[in-house]
Amino acid sequence: MFRLTDFIKFLLTLKHHATNTSSHQIIVNDSEAIANAIKEYGKVSLLLALGKVEYNDEKRTFQKWHEKIKGGLSDYTKERIARGAWSRLRKVEFDLQQISFIEITDKTLVKCGSFQQDFRNSDGKPRRKKVLMDLEKINDELVHTLEF
Repeated sequence: MFRLTDFIKFLLTLKHHATNTSSHQIIVNDSEAIANAIKEYGKVSLLLALGKVEYNDEKRTFQKWHEKIKGGLSDYTKERIARGAWSRLRKVEFDLQQISFIEITDKTLVKCGSFQQDFRNSDGKPRRKKVLMDLEKINDELVHTLEF
């Protein structure tokens, strides 16, 4: 029997993932931090919200509105534009369909890749690599699901 209180006794992280995409991979969290938490607690609990996502329109109305209330383009955005880097569409709506309860252990990490290594944060500092989990490879780790 699944008991939420047993699941959240360990370090808990929350992520969301769009179901209306071809990707079954999610970026979890900092690889080193997760490995250290597993070493200390034996596992990390992941609460994964799955649902349909609506993205900003082609004219980027939401993004323009957001830039305006922020007071204009950030230095990071200006630098991105100067180097010709792309800007992702923003999520503007999330329709929750399922919550998955996943336990991450050392065995899980062996099945995972990494992501964002050699990327940089908005302040220009290097970004720490993150765990990249393929949802199609986590059968044993999936503890419970709730459908909506």
